[in-house]
Amino acid sequence: MNPVSISYEGEISIVKISNPPVNAISLEVRNGLLDAINELEKKEEVKAVIICAPNRTFLAGADIREFGKNLGGPTLSEICNKIEKLNKYVIASLHGTPLGGGLEVAMACHFRIATPNTKVGLPEVLLGILPGAGGTQRLPRLAGIEMGLEMMLTGKHVPSQEAIENGIIDKIFEHTDTISNGINYAKELIQNNSKIKRTSENFSKVKSEEDYSEIINEIRNKYKSKHKNLFSPNAIIESVQQGLKLEFYAAINNERKLFEDCLYSPQREGLIHTFFSERAVNKIPELKTAKSKDIKKVGVIGGGTMGTGISMAALNAGLSVIMVERDEELIKKSFKKIESTYQRNVDLGRISLEEKNKLLGNFIGGTELEKIADRELIIEAVFEEMDIKKEIFTKLNKICPSDTILASNTSYLDINEIAKVTNNPERMLGMHFFSPANIMKLLEIIVGEKTSAETVATAFSLGKKMKKIPVRSGVCDGFIGNRILSKYLVATYHMVEDGASIYDIDRVIREFGCAMGPFQVIDLAGGDIGWATRKRKAPFRSKNDRYVEIPDRVCERGWFGQKVGKGYYLYGKDVKPLTPNPEIEEICKSERERVGINPKEFSDKEILDRYITALVLEGVKILEEKIAIKPSDIDVVYNNGYGFPRWRGGPMNYADKIGLDKILNNIKSYEKENSNFWSCPKLLEQLVSEGRKFKDLN
Repeated sequence: MNPVSISYEGEISIVKISNPPVNAISLEVRNGLLDAINELEKKEEVKAVIICAPNRTFLAGADIREFGKNLGGPTLSEICNKIEKLNKYVIASLHGTPLGGGLEVAMACHFRIATPNTKVGLPEVLLGILPGAGGTQRLPRLAGIEMGLEMMLTGKHVPSQEAIENGIIDKIFEHTDTISNGINYAKELIQNNSKIKRTSENFSKVKSEEDYSEIINEIRNKYKSKHKNLFSPNAIIESVQQGLKLEFYAAINNERKLFEDCLYSPQREGLIHTFFSERAVNKIPELKTAKSKDIKKVGVIGGGTMGTGISMAALNAGLSVIMVERDEELIKKSFKKIESTYQRNVDLGRISLEEKNKLLGNFIGGTELEKIADRELIIEAVFEEMDIKKEIFTKLNKICPSDTILASNTSYLDINEIAKVTNNPERMLGMHFFSPANIMKLLEIIVGEKTSAETVATAFSLGKKMKKIPVRSGVCDGFIGNRILSKYLVATYHMVEDGASIYDIDRVIREFGCAMGPFQVIDLAGGDIGWATRKRKAPFRSKNDRYVEIPDRVCERGWFGQKVGKGYYLYGKDVKPLTPNPEIEEICKSERERVGINPKEFSDKEILDRYITALVLEGVKILEEKIAIKPSDIDVVYNNGYGFPRWRGGPMNYADKIGLDKILNNIKSYEKENSNFWSCPKLLEQLVSEGRKFKDLN
């Protein structure tokens, strides 16, 4: 069936596009659009053309699965040029999320109208490419250089009101019927004998390169550090800048060349992998067999940093929230934090005062657990101590109906152990949010031995309502993310005790593309958190395990990082970022002498090899034990929760790129010095012997 159809209403033609589920611009859509334009070119009686997609959304961008494949057929750029050259009014009637190629088609039309909830954007940078169908030339002509570059370099989705204020769309219709909106607008244009407005001929916001060189340089500098490892942001800026010197269609050809350069950049492959991995997290058995409950009322136990963030994430999803804390002062403190966060959003123009008051109106605080007895789902977010958590869930078991879903925001603890204190362990699971919980997207859903499919499906549904990326994990100490973190931190401590500089390790990891080095992360999170975990695990530690005491010496001095002004680095108003704590090296030297280690030099390559190998090693074990369903889930966890560079696709994807045989050889080499820590997983040996990759397990 042709996804593009044409109908006529007098002198108005309606071109409808329907390519479910998201109206991606596939080869079939491009062929259909080209046929439609060729037909309409010949129809002199047609005075106006409406391009619309009456179903779910207007065109939502290119079909990413076609990237890098030579499928033949017209490019979207060629189609956009033909649309713009038509000698009749062409109106894009928008709704939903016209993103990427969808917005490029709309900008090639002569007029753009939209429904109130429409959002537009050119998010190609998030996939390691640039808009390749005229986006880098048409958007600056409509919205101006500054707004155009800002949209393309961030990939942000711009709501219709902001789009009309910046010249991207021409009119907002309150009616949601995109066809009648288009017909009414077309009749108005015909009646008024309006002039055709081709975007390529709009010079009101774009003049010469000299007028914009300063703005472009400012924007380039602004995004230099954020995008330092990426190819496509520079290509976007270059395309816009060169377009100011070239004739319009020469600039379009130049854009296409830069687009193809991006297609073959290594970052593009990693970002595409990330894109599909984040959609594949929903491929879990429970979502095939169970329906989720519709949650409207949530209880949160604990008003600390995590409880406050979780409450805001729930409020942002339009849910009613009751928070329970042990005293009124703590409730007031949490409410003050929530109120000030929303007020800041008001001040920045992100929400209105009315929206802020509506959000706060859904929040209630109290000091008695009985207050949350009517909640459909309760999230506990108190101290990471098993006895405290068991005490809370024992009480909840008595006061809540048997079908209330109970979740613990634990980072490490055994969900099965906690579930034992409930009469109905099927309704118990872990929901591990990442701090700050109202901002960080990752949410680990921890599935216990007896957790029901309905409970899991409900947690996934709630996570998506909160705009999180939920990832399923089985039960083990630390689940997916923190278990791997523990492993590569141990490998990192080994390197430090053997002679590597803490500051060299952080630098190497940053240069690799991670947001922060491991010791920066410890200082940010608070060194006392890892210290508590090490003390908890101490009774179960094997005598054969190599245990490095350097981090314990740091914590014994109260140097817990940013919150106390001192950790591996120094912090304060007049202290430069990444200023080393000079006393750390003395601790390292003293500890090396105590255990009789002769320090050796570590090259940058060896630091990175050991770091990545330890990370991947534990990832393989997690797959073997079926804690994670597939390697791409581990990638999603690390990209969204631990600052791993998205453009590398995640640790398992990166291991595929460098070769699993190299990872295996590293493990076997390191195994000679410490066979307890560097034990080789059978799954990795099997994959290497069969010539397969982690991606084959996705």
